[in-house]
Amino acid sequence: MAERIFAQLGIIDLTFTRTDDMKARSATVHARGEDGSLAPMDGFALPDNPEVDMGGHGLYGTVTDYMKFIRMWLNDGAGPNGRVLKPETVEWAVRGALVPPQKVTMLPGVIPSLSNDAEFFPGLPKDWSYTFMVNSEAAETGRPAGAIGWAGLANCFYWIDRANGFGGYWATQILPFADAVSFTGYMDFESAVYRSLTKATAA
Repeated sequence: MAERIFAQLGIIDLTFTRTDDMKARSATVHARGEDGSLAPMDGFALPDNPEVDMGGHGLYGTVTDYMKFIRMWLNDGAGPNGRVLKPETVEWAVRGALVPPQKVTMLPGVIPSLSNDAEFFPGLPKDWSYTFMVNSEAAETGRPAGAIGWAGLANCFYWIDRANGFGGYWATQILPFADAVSFTGYMDFESAVYRSLTKATAA
């Protein structure tokens, strides 16, 4: 991943096992209490040097570097230092066209301390692609049909709108997943971006 992805994208601060410097700069994960309060989860971290580095989770990094990953999808697989994916691979990867169709439904929170029940845009049809959740219809935030996105456990949410050429990332470090305050903030953020786009177009 360092050679074939990170170097091509100019990512310098993303790794499975943090250095001492990265640990000193890491945000503390907080747990949301039933009364709405937040309590620091000091020492909460994945193990260093695990037997298996899991591609779907386990990476530590900065928002700046994650935005470079999002930019790669907007640039048809290219980064500032080289290509990660061919344009035709990107087109294939972002289509909600798994066969048989795989619809995104409510995700039950099996471990309450880690995740609440979660669903993005309830009532709207959503597909899985090989890489992301794909909106089958436009969402109330302004996200168009065909836009992609997903999330991280500690209430980190992102979307990638290839049609309009931008994406966004909402980063918190709060558990459990689908925290009402975090998710509402993310939806407000995404809605504000599309309102700004609409105003700019009208002007």
